[in-house]
Amino acid sequence: MKKKHGLALSLVLAAGTLLAGCGGGTDKNEDAGGEGGGESSKDNFTVAMVTDVGGVDDKSFNQSAWEGIQEFGKENNLEKGDGFDYLQSTSDADYATNLNTLARKDFDLIYGIGYQLQGAVDEIAQQQKDAHFAIVDSVVEQPNVASITFKEHQGSFLVGVVAGLTTKTNKVGFVGGMESDLIKKFEVGFVEGVKAVNPEAKVDIQYAGAFDAADKGKAIASSMYGAGADIIYHAAGGTGNGVFSEAIDLKVEDPDRELWVIGVDKDQYEEGNGKTKDGEEFNVTLTSMVKRVDVAVKDLAEKGAVGEFPGGEILEYGIEEEAIGIAPAPHDEHLTDDVKAKVKEYQEKILNGEIEVPTK
Repeated sequence: MKKKHGLALSLVLAAGTLLAGCGGGTDKNEDAGGEGGGESSKDNFTVAMVTDVGGVDDKSFNQSAWEGIQEFGKENNLEKGDGFDYLQSTSDADYATNLNTLARKDFDLIYGIGYQLQGAVDEIAQQQKDAHFAIVDSVVEQPNVASITFKEHQGSFLVGVVAGLTTKTNKVGFVGGMESDLIKKFEVGFVEGVKAVNPEAKVDIQYAGAFDAADKGKAIASSMYGAGADIIYHAAGGTGNGVFSEAIDLKVEDPDRELWVIGVDKDQYEEGNGKTKDGEEFNVTLTSMVKRVDVAVKDLAEKGAVGEFPGGEILEYGIEEEAIGIAPAPHDEHLTDDVKAKVKEYQEKILNGEIEVPTK
């Protein structure tokens, strides 16, 4: 049975570099991969990642992970290329090849970003037993793989509370990328949050079948807004860019229309910026469900750098670890004080166990 941990990220954030400035690792044991531990033989601990098909600039999940790796590289005086790097996947067939390429380049820790890489990480970890890997949003039961998971349902519940209290039409939407157990956590948490504060509201749920199809996201959003929804929450990676695009286009055509998008993973406030035909600026991002992939990725790299790579373990990050929440000030400008207070109230209920948000 794998160990499951909730890590104290508040300590990570408070400590800043968290031992990263103490220098590089020491010698790497020959059988390190088999035991899941071991330390680096280099002066600098090097890290790299493989994106899913959404790409490194998806304004969401991959981008957040890359920002965490870049921050680790900066704090440890690493150079992009041989100190930290990424390989972008354009199709599922690229996953195993890219992971193997980075392993052959001798990176100390290699991340597979997204549950779609689960099979490839499992495969390559067995082939490259002396390399250390991490999978984000899935679990790989290998001694040289650390599995990073999140309590997305908790944050989705909170933005559901926001949507349920803010909607004027009592119609809101959820756009998922590919239907899976993971994205179901976003959907279910969101619906539960909406219903907790507004039982009369209806939630339209649709999946695009892809995380890199902005055109499909735009088409689904057009349908939802056309049917009366005034808020759409997306958990769709690059596909979600199309949701923002549609909301902005509709706002340009009718500046008085009140419609919103709830972002995901990163604070997606900037994605909601637009201008009317008269040049007046506006923003359609109501809030975002912030999932600190960057913090989790950096945290694991810091552990690896001091010889504490948790091979074979599951690391879980949620509200308690300050890795899940909603976008903070100043990007909470569209929320009323009453809504903010209600979000805080429900967050406390989740933390103290009064509410257990379902995942399916």
